[in-house]
Formats: sequence, structure tokens, C-alpha cells
Amino acid sequence: MFTHLTSSRAVWAGLAIAGALVVSAQPALAGECPADKIKPNARQMVDYKPVGVTDVTLGSIDLGKQPANIRDRELRFRKLTIEPGGIVPWHSHDDRPALIFVQQGEIVEYASNCVDPIVHKAGDLRPEVYGTSHWWKNLGKETVVLYVGDVRKDPHDHNM
Repeated sequence: MFTHLTSSRAVWAGLAIAGALVVSAQPALAGECPADKIKPNARQMVDYKPVGVTDVTLGSIDLGKQPANIRDRELRFRKLTIEPGGIVPWHSHDDRPALIFVQQGEIVEYASNCVDPIVHKAGDLRPEVYGTSHWWKNLGKETVVLYVGDVRKDPHDHNM
């Protein structure tokens, strides 16, 4: 009986580990457009102005002066604070790749290539690359804080 109990514990431990591996191997869907909702030109450009948004550049690097020598490009790191009801207006990432990290709150993205709005929660990381045009809105009651790293070509481009 002791052997049976030991074997049962080993089996259950093995199943628990296998289950954890299966769960961790699943793709993360948080903050992504579901595959069946991706559609080119699913959403048209809107002309909203920024509302309740603070955009602060925390630092930047002229990439033309670095060993990579990427002329006329700047690596920029920013903090965006979006108040409840706040809007980050429509913009494109065709010429400005970025990574967005949601540090606090929950915000909704309206992307040009997704039929449904995309919800981003604290801890989500959103890549923004060629083919991404979108706008964001804070529909919640909590202030949203985003950290943004992007590669900007035009120093006069003040798109969020």
C-alpha cells in the first residue's frame, strides 16, 4: 500500500508538471487581436484629438551616432499617462516601430486590422510595427500608465 501511495504521488506530480507545461506553451492572447478577427482595413481612420493624455519623453538616443549607424533615426523612451475617458489619437506605425508596456490600468485599442477592440491590461506588452494604425481609449475609472519605446525618423513627429 505504501508503494501504491508513493506511485500515486509520483503520477500526480508528473501530471501537474505536464499540465503546467501545456498551459505555459499556449500562446498569450492578452492584448492581441484574435486570429479570426484580423482583417485588413477593418477600421477606418478617425480624427480624434488627444484627450486627457500626458506624453513625457524620458530619454532618447540619436542612432546615427551609435555603432549601428542608423542615420536619421532616434530611439526614444516615453511615459504616457491617460486619464479616464482619455484618448490617444489615431496614428500609424508604418515608419515608427514601437513597444508599448501597460504598467497600470486597462486601455482599449481600436486597430485598423482588427474587427474587435483589443483590451490591454497591466503587464501586457504590445508590439507596434509596419501595418499597425490605431487609436486608444481609457474606458475605465483608473488612470492608465504606458511606457513606450519607439524608433522615430522625424524629430518633429509628435504622434503618440
